[in-house]
Amino acid sequence: MKRTALLIVLVLAVIVLYMSAYTVDETKQAIIIEFGKPVGVTIKSAGLHWKKPWQNVIQFENRILEYDVEPRSIISLDKKKLDVDNYARWRISDPLKFYKAVRTINGAIGRIDPIIYSELRVELGKHDLIEIVDKRREKIMELVSIVTAEKLEDYGIKIIDVRIKRADLSKETEAAVFDRMRAERERIAKQYRSEGAEEAVKIMAETDKERTIILAEAYKISQILRGEGDAKALEIYAGAFESDPKFYEFVRTLEAYEIVIDNKTTLILSTDSDFLKILKGKK
Repeated sequence: MKRTALLIVLVLAVIVLYMSAYTVDETKQAIIIEFGKPVGVTIKSAGLHWKKPWQNVIQFENRILEYDVEPRSIISLDKKKLDVDNYARWRISDPLKFYKAVRTINGAIGRIDPIIYSELRVELGKHDLIEIVDKRREKIMELVSIVTAEKLEDYGIKIIDVRIKRADLSKETEAAVFDRMRAERERIAKQYRSEGAEEAVKIMAETDKERTIILAEAYKISQILRGEGDAKALEIYAGAFESDPKFYEFVRTLEAYEIVIDNKTTLILSTDSDFLKILKGKK
């Protein structure tokens, strides 16, 4: 009888021991639930732990989790409709608060999603498209992360960061932006052509001016040289005339023949013409 009682006690002790012991994985953290309410503090250390037999243990992830959703539309400051694909990294910072507020991962995402989307919409709505996709993107995401983290802190959720994977223009906005870019390029091209034509007119005018100046200078020099040559020729002719007047007269007559007589010219001369005498060989 005593053995039976002892055996029962041992069995009950084993059952109580079994129901009181639990382990926490190093990737998990746990809380104790007693009659539906959390009690005590969060168990964050891995290993073997103890609880009262009637208490329950709920374990939560202690690792960084990722929240990702389908792209959604957001309007920028310059009225561009963007399809924004964003994600966030978060973790359960306070399991007690987390359990009281949202209880599960799905419940947490149900709170994270509208808050992040709301903050993204507000912050992106303060900036133009070029700032969102290039210049201020990092700063915008930093501000969204800070504000979102503050709002989710009461839920036992810590937002590590929020990032935009893609921010694409919607189809209609993309077509409008493309048309505007093409019009802008055409305007710039037209401006360049106009400036080029204006510069060409200036260059041509300057060239014509220089050409006129060069031709005038050349004409001036040629006239001076021609005058000097004529003067030298007259000097030579005068010297020749003084040294032998008859020979000079003969040469000048030959020059006159060369100018006047050709195959298209007919001369009618009187018999006593000096011009004719030389042709006949008479002196």
